[in-house]
Amino acid sequence: MKKKLLSVFVCVALVATIVAGCGKKDTQTSGGTGKYSKFITVDVFDGLANYQGIQSGWFAKIVKDKFNMELNIIAPNVAGGGDTLFQTRSTAGDLGDLIIYGADDGKLQNMVTAGLVLDLTDMLKDKAIVTKYKNAIDSLNSLVKEDGIWGIPSSVSEQPATNPSEGLDPTFGPYLRWDAYKAAGYPKMNTLEDLLPVLKAMQDKVPKSDSGKPTYSISLFKDWDGNMMCLAKQPTCFYGYDELGFVLAKADGSDYQSIIDSNSMYIRVLKLYFNANQMGLVDPESTTQNYDTMYAKYQDGQILYSPWPWLGQAAYNTPTNKEEGKGFMISSIADMKDLSYGCRPNGDRQTIAIGTKAEDPERLADFIDWLYSPEGIQMSAAQTSSSSGPEGLTWEMKNNRPELTEFGWKAFYEGGDTLVPEEWGGGLWKDGVSALNFPAVIPSDINPKTNFPYNYTLWESVLEKNTTPLDTDWQTQMDAKTTIEFLQKNDQLMVAPGASYIAPEEDSEITTLRGQCKSIIIENSWKAVFASNENEFNNLIKEMQDTVIGLGYDKVLAVDMQNAKDQNTTREQAVAASK
Repeated sequence: MKKKLLSVFVCVALVATIVAGCGKKDTQTSGGTGKYSKFITVDVFDGLANYQGIQSGWFAKIVKDKFNMELNIIAPNVAGGGDTLFQTRSTAGDLGDLIIYGADDGKLQNMVTAGLVLDLTDMLKDKAIVTKYKNAIDSLNSLVKEDGIWGIPSSVSEQPATNPSEGLDPTFGPYLRWDAYKAAGYPKMNTLEDLLPVLKAMQDKVPKSDSGKPTYSISLFKDWDGNMMCLAKQPTCFYGYDELGFVLAKADGSDYQSIIDSNSMYIRVLKLYFNANQMGLVDPESTTQNYDTMYAKYQDGQILYSPWPWLGQAAYNTPTNKEEGKGFMISSIADMKDLSYGCRPNGDRQTIAIGTKAEDPERLADFIDWLYSPEGIQMSAAQTSSSSGPEGLTWEMKNNRPELTEFGWKAFYEGGDTLVPEEWGGGLWKDGVSALNFPAVIPSDINPKTNFPYNYTLWESVLEKNTTPLDTDWQTQMDAKTTIEFLQKNDQLMVAPGASYIAPEEDSEITTLRGQCKSIIIENSWKAVFASNENEFNNLIKEMQDTVIGLGYDKVLAVDMQNAKDQNTTREQAVAASK
C-alpha cells in the first residue's frame, strides 16, 4: 500500500495504452518560444505511477504549453520488478531525468552517493518552494550526509500534525453499497466478523450488477502486494493499525503486532476472507485480475464492499446512481477506530529529484517549483486526491467562492469518462489526469488564491449539493453530514499524527531475508484465503509461519519492530510541536 497511497492518495486507474521503453528519445525543436524554445521528452522514473508511457490529455497539454516538454513515465509498478528496475537503472547510471521514489531505507543517500541526482540548491534558491516549504525540505535532506537539496518531499502541509489529512473521508473504512445495505435492513455490526452475514444479506438482496452479472461482496487483486497481501492489510486499518515492514503498528502507539502471529489482525483478516469465500462472497477472479479489471466491476455495480472510499465511490457514486439512492457510503462497526493519516508539516518519504543526466535541469527545477505552486497543486487533480483541476475547465470563481463547472461535476462524479474539449487537450478526463500520481501538497490545505481548500469535496458549494437520496438516507441513518464528522462524533477515528518518519537503511542481509520471507507470506496468504476447508487454511498458515521463521523472519521483525517504535516517537514529537 505504501507505494500507492500515500499515502494516501495513490491509485487512479489509468488506462495504459502506450508501453514505454527505458531508452532516451530524440529531442526536437518545436514551435516553443522564449525560455523553453527546444521541445524535450523527459523520462520520469516514477515509483508512484500506475501508468507507463507518454502522458496524454489535458495535463500533457498544460505541461507542453508551460514548459514545452512531454513526460515519458517509467513505472516499476506497471513494468514489474519494482526495486529490481530501480537497481538495474541505477547500475546503468541513469535512473531518469525526473525521479519520484521513496527516500526511506537509505535510498536517497544511495542515489546521492551513486551520483544519480543533482544538488538543486542553486537552481531553487530564488524559488517560492524553498521559502514556503523550507522546514520540510531541510528535514528530508538531513537524511543525506552531503550538504545540498537533493530531493523535495511529497504531501507537505501547513496544517497541524493532528489534523486528519484526507478531507471528507478517511483513507480506509468499511464502505458498503448503501442501497444493498438498506435493502438488508441496515443491520448493526459489533465486530469485524459481523461484516460477513451483512454482506451475505446484501448479496442476496442485490444479486445482479447493473449489466446483469452476478454480484460479489468482495473482490481482490494482487498488484499492490508488498511485505504482505495488500488487501488483507486494509481491514486492519479499521482498527487503527498500519504496516511498517512485517509489523502492524497501532496509530496511538498502544500495540505492535507481528503479522504472522496466529492472533494478529493480519491472520484475522485472512480468516475473514477465507470464511467469506466459503460463503460465496468473494469474486472468483480475484487471484488473476488486476486493479483496472476490478475497478470496471465496481463501475458496473458488481462489487458490494470497498475498503477505500476512492475505489467504490469514485467508480460508482455517479450523479445518476446517487439520485437513485445507489452508491458506496461508510458503515459503522461498533468497535472500530478507523485510521486517518494526520497532516505532515514535513511531508512524506516519497521524494522528487532531478537526475544527473537530465538534458535541461533548470527547466525541470522550474517544473518542480510549479508542482508546489497553487496552480500546480490544482493541476495534480486525481480521483484519489480530489485536487480541483484547471480553473475554467473543472471549476470557476462565483460569488467569491469556487464552484464546479458542469464539466467538473461530470469529470469528478461520473467515473472520469467525460470527454475533454479539444482546446484543453481532448481525450477522456481520467486519461489526462497527471500520471505522476505525486501529491506535492495535501489537497485539504488552503489555496491562497481562493482561500478555500484545493480539495473540491470540501467546498461549501459542493457540500451544499450532497442532497441526493443516497446522501440524505445516509445522513439520516448515521446522524451526521460527513464521514469524518460521524467518526469523530462517535469516537471511531484514530489519527496517526503526521510525522515524517523515514526508516533507516537496512543491511543487505535483512533485505535478502525480507525478500525471501515476504514471497512466502504473500503466496501462502492467497492460498489460505482460497483454501478448500478450514483444515487446509490452518495448515497453510502454519506452513507459512514455520517456513519464514526457518528463513530468519525474526531478524527482520526485530528491525521492523524497532522502526515502528521509533516512528511512534517521532509522532509524539510531532504532536508536541503542533501544540
